[in-house]
Amino acid sequence: MPTEDLRYTAEHEWIAVVGEGDDAVLRVGITPYAQEALGDIVFVTLPAVGTEVTAGQAFGEVESTKSVSDVYAPVAGTVTATNDQLDTSPEVVNADPLGEGWLVEIAPTGGVSTALAADGLLDADAYAALLAQA
Repeated sequence: MPTEDLRYTAEHEWIAVVGEGDDAVLRVGITPYAQEALGDIVFVTLPAVGTEVTAGQAFGEVESTKSVSDVYAPVAGTVTATNDQLDTSPEVVNADPLGEGWLVEIAPTGGVSTALAADGLLDADAYAALLAQA
């Protein structure tokens, strides 16, 4: 079931606000639905800190025993952090996709409030409706 304090994309990424005010960033990961569809995750490729990302464009890959899937930037901005734990323990995404299995943090162009209001981001109810159609 989708979590109320997150935003989602149709590509099954989640977005959470981390921090407050001008220091706030958006933490991005894959949803439990995506994790389950992928199966056992064995490798994660993420961009370097400082990389500029474009909304809707692939910024990394998640490789599982079944396939390799692109991960898409939900918003435009600059990568401010990556989850280094995934370099040696990509299976953390399987165990905790909404928590310790996060992928990157992005400082969105135009700020967090503007980014969260962007077209294409879904609230929990809209994401639940999307899952119901799957």
